[in-house]
Amino acid sequence: MYEQFFGLEEQPFRLTPDTSFYYSFAGHQEALNTLLVALHMGEGFIKVTGEVGTGKTLLCRKLLNELAEDASYVTAYIPNPSLTPTALKYSLADELGIEYPRNIGQHKIMSLINEKLVEIKAHDKTAILIIDEAQALDEDCLEAVRLLTNLETEKSKLLHIVLFGQPELNENLEHSRVRQFKQRITFAYSLTPLSGEVIYGYLSHRLAVAGYTGPELFNAAICQKMYRFSGGIPRLVNILAHKCLLLAYGEGTSKITSKHLMNAVNDTESIQRKGSGWLKRLFLLLMGTGLSTAAIAGAYFYYGVMQ
Repeated sequence: MYEQFFGLEEQPFRLTPDTSFYYSFAGHQEALNTLLVALHMGEGFIKVTGEVGTGKTLLCRKLLNELAEDASYVTAYIPNPSLTPTALKYSLADELGIEYPRNIGQHKIMSLINEKLVEIKAHDKTAILIIDEAQALDEDCLEAVRLLTNLETEKSKLLHIVLFGQPELNENLEHSRVRQFKQRITFAYSLTPLSGEVIYGYLSHRLAVAGYTGPELFNAAICQKMYRFSGGIPRLVNILAHKCLLLAYGEGTSKITSKHLMNAVNDTESIQRKGSGWLKRLFLLLMGTGLSTAAIAGAYFYYGVMQ
């Protein structure tokens, strides 16, 4: 819609996990480095957690891309683990390219998986199972995943596992029934939100990838305000930035202002505006003083922008 107006080749703030827009800021890059080093060292179990919208799936896709460039890795990817333990094993078998009859029993499918992993190891390759949205794994599935880590030779694991999940995954692992699972996690990393300074670089990076070559759109002050409202959650930052561009396009201006940001915030249901309670009280107080409607609206907007 606004791409031509801003000279963009594509929308810069889509919510899909497009790795071409991956921004190598400290938090994500450190997590990616941790994953790559741990896997290279042969560590069998790794966990990455982060709040909704912090970019776990994008990081997961980035890891898959990095591993795909190294012929020494064979990856299996399960994006939606809301499965039964049996279905989870079938999904792993499918990802490993194992052919099997659909009426095969669990013991036989595990035997085929083990044979395939031994074959992969014999070719000096490392098999890695990556599970996204791992907080959806119930206790039975967690136990099934743990049992997969029992597949090993005398010197090394045949299957390495990386879990990406929301903080609820940590809560699930506190249950006594899965304590053996938790003990096997050798590396863990928690993703953190973006800072105001990082948001500035993040927005500039995504705009550049989308083909933008014009003057600065989101200045440092706007980015600091965006941080306060979004909490530094990349998904919310993308939503606000997208709406700001829409609003500016609608006005025919190429400059993003605080007014655009505030309108974007007010239009975003998932953002709870800090201070909205005292703003409402201020509004009612001004109403009681008999000030003109214009003055009241002006004060309300001013304090909304400044908070």
